[in-house]
Amino acid sequence: MYFNPPYILFLAGFLAAITSGAAFSATLQQSVQTWADNDDSEKLTSLKGLQLKVPFLGICSGTSIFLAAGIQIFGLPSTLAYPGGIGLTLFSGLLIWTQLAKNLTILEQGGSKALDLDSL
Repeated sequence: MYFNPPYILFLAGFLAAITSGAAFSATLQQSVQTWADNDDSEKLTSLKGLQLKVPFLGICSGTSIFLAAGIQIFGLPSTLAYPGGIGLTLFSGLLIWTQLAKNLTILEQGGSKALDLDSL
C-alpha cells in the first residue's frame, strides 16, 4: 500500500541518515585515534577511504529520501521532489566532505591544538 504523502519514506530516510551518521562518527573517531596512537608516516587525509565513504554515502542517501519525502508532504509531485532533494543533498554533502578534508589536513599539520576553539 502506498501512502500519499509518503510518511513511511520520510521516517525511513530519517532513520537511515541517523544510523549512518552514528557509523560515520564512530569510524571517523576510531580512524583519528588510530592515527594519533601510531607514529607512522601514513597521512591522516588518506583515512578518507572506503570505510569512511560508505557511511557518508548512507547519510547522503537517507537525507535525500528524507528531503524528497518532506517536499512531497508539502504537496509537490515526486518528479520535482526527488531531484530537489538529491540536488540539495549533493551540494551540502560536497561542502561537508570538503570541510572534513580541510579539517583533517589542519589536524595532521598542527595536531589537536590547531582545532582547539578555546585558544582563539
